[in-house]
Amino acid sequence: MDRMRGADVVAKTLERLGVTRIFSLSGNHIMPIFDALLATKIEIVHVRQEAACVHMADAWGRLTGEVGVALVTGGQGMSNGAAALFTALAAESPLLLLSGHAGLKELGRGAFQELAQADIARPMAKASWTASSVATLGTDLAAAMRIALEGRPGPVHLALPVDLLEESVDERSIRLPDAIAREAATPAPDLIDRVTQIVADHERPLIVVGPALGGDTQRAASNALAQRLGVPIVAMESPRGINDPALGSFAEVLKEADLLVLIGKPLDFTLKFGDAPAVSGDCKFVVIDPDPELVARAARSKGDRLLASGIGDPSAVLEALGSSEVPAGSRQGEWYRRATEALSYEPPEWDAAESPGRVHPVQLCRAVRDFLGKHPGGTLICDGGEIGQWPQAIIKGERRLVNGVSGTIGASIPFAIAARCLNPAGPVVAILGDGTFGFHMAELDTAVRYDLPIIVVIGNDARWNAEYQIQLRSFGIERAKNCELLPSRYEQVAEALGGIGMRVTSPEELPAALEAAHATGKPACINVMIEGVPAPAIRRSR
Repeated sequence: MDRMRGADVVAKTLERLGVTRIFSLSGNHIMPIFDALLATKIEIVHVRQEAACVHMADAWGRLTGEVGVALVTGGQGMSNGAAALFTALAAESPLLLLSGHAGLKELGRGAFQELAQADIARPMAKASWTASSVATLGTDLAAAMRIALEGRPGPVHLALPVDLLEESVDERSIRLPDAIAREAATPAPDLIDRVTQIVADHERPLIVVGPALGGDTQRAASNALAQRLGVPIVAMESPRGINDPALGSFAEVLKEADLLVLIGKPLDFTLKFGDAPAVSGDCKFVVIDPDPELVARAARSKGDRLLASGIGDPSAVLEALGSSEVPAGSRQGEWYRRATEALSYEPPEWDAAESPGRVHPVQLCRAVRDFLGKHPGGTLICDGGEIGQWPQAIIKGERRLVNGVSGTIGASIPFAIAARCLNPAGPVVAILGDGTFGFHMAELDTAVRYDLPIIVVIGNDARWNAEYQIQLRSFGIERAKNCELLPSRYEQVAEALGGIGMRVTSPEELPAALEAAHATGKPACINVMIEGVPAPAIRRSR
């Protein structure tokens, strides 16, 4: 009689569900899974800290639309990894966090690393639970991946007790689940017809979508639809909200809009809750979302200013709008032109930006922009408080990852590693601050071990600049204390771990450093000594 461990059920189910790579950090409770994965074609990327592997799974989910999978051990291994779930939840990234867990038979008896793991993850995940039997491990995994994908995508946590992983059962008693397919909520045709007419009836409509539609493929589709409808479509994925410098002078456009159509975009702090003066007091609203609670929340907030609402998958809604007939006599031509100009606006004073003895963030970002322009197919990662906003404003690449609506920093090096695993044609460049570098600098070792050439560009101003800027604005320069760092030689960390390190002190040095880093084919760190200026808040002078 053939026997099968619970760990084998997990490994075979994941393979059956289409998983090809797992980001993991080993530990006692999950070693049976490590062993079981040897019988599959699933690859493991073994990292240095648990949050890093969750960030990698997050990036995988955003870039592919598949469920990214992270595997960590129990106890503090799980709590370390769970910290990164908040970033994925806010970014609407499909992710499955699998954690080892104390054995069910030992719970309540002082088991090794016994912890209420499902309770810890639940506020930061769409769902979180602990497996209860070997027989249901496969269905648990399939359900977790389906939940991660359906509706508003997001992270799911499943704890795997070690005694279930070690338990051996008759193979004939186990039925592995079939592959899952994402079921998108199709919007009702009459809703699409009504929204199309409402848009046509307004002179300054604006469509805003959420982070799930922020990828390069979705952006291209949105741009094509915007041109067809003659209505601006804006993807919001930054905690800076209406002040996101990637959106140019968006605040100006938002204030002028007479209709705000939210498709998969929560009416939240990033839109100043749709309140005046950020949004006109006369502005009307349309809300379509896969989450009924978010539709209801908008209805409570806006009352009779909400002209239409409904349930629908954002991608399906945009596709339906693209297939709808644009009513004759739509009046948005001039509005579309003005809004598009505002959304792409760059202050002319950036052309003269410089910092004697250091590199201005504009100079840094334009050097990276020019570098990526010479190497098509690249990926840009933006991270950090103030410095992370500059590349979002200046570098308009096809493929980009940012920290997301959560505003949490530190994910850039893990993001870059996951992006490199997808083997893009061009370079993967992460721009981050010196404070941010401290979160996951050890993952350069992971990049070296797996031969994943990434280029890490540090904007080093020797302080936690975002918080320093808050001190300046709120308390004055005499009270701007305790946010200092040292102008450390971070490039030497990369060298010590087997990569390439370079230090740049002038803008003239940066183009050659980028090309040299790319030519080595190794993970590289370029430590750029920058001027610590505030992040851009773009406003056009009227």
